[in-house]
Order: sequence, then structure tokens, then C-alpha cells
Amino acid sequence: MKKYKKLLSTCTLALLLVGLLSTTALAAGDVAGAVDQAWDGASSQIKTVVNNVVFPALDMILAIAFFGKLGMAYFDYRKHGQFEWTGPAILFACLIFTLTAPTYIWNIIGI
Repeated sequence: MKKYKKLLSTCTLALLLVGLLSTTALAAGDVAGAVDQAWDGASSQIKTVVNNVVFPALDMILAIAFFGKLGMAYFDYRKHGQFEWTGPAILFACLIFTLTAPTYIWNIIGI
């Protein structure tokens, strides 16, 4: 019982301190306009970085994974006599998607 009272008093003290020491944050001015203006300035930079860095990196990773999986599927075919198309087909579809994504993804997002 003594442990319970000590825990309860500690929690009560912590809640009291949080209530006394916290302050409310009020925004002065047009916050939505400031965020919109910052987005307008940064959206072209974001688009450039994604087109020149992110999509080529994804393409490279998927191409390496596709050819690796295709090679492993071939060796499994030589060993078991049955070619498994699922893994290479999924990786190929993802590779085609990321290769063509920069042409239409910005229209979907609205940039």
C-alpha cells in the first residue's frame, strides 16, 4: 500500500509540474500562407532531387535485384527442371514502373 501511495503521489506531482510549467503556443499571422509559400519554393528542388537521385537509385537497385533473381531462377531451373517466373516478373514490373514513373508521377501529385 505504501508503494502505491508513493507512485500515486509521484504521478500527481509530475502532472502538476507539467500543468504549471507548460505554455500554449500561438501562431502569429498566416501560418497556412507561410507553409504554402515555403512549399512553392521547395517543390521544384524536391522534384529535381527525386528525378535525378531517387528514381535512378531505385532503378539501379531493382535492375541488380532483377538480374540476380533471374540468374538464381535459371540455376534453379538447371537443378530442378522448373523455371519459377514469379520473382523475376514482379521485379521486372517494379523496374518498369520506376523507369516510367518520372513522366507521370508529378501530374498525379500535382507539382
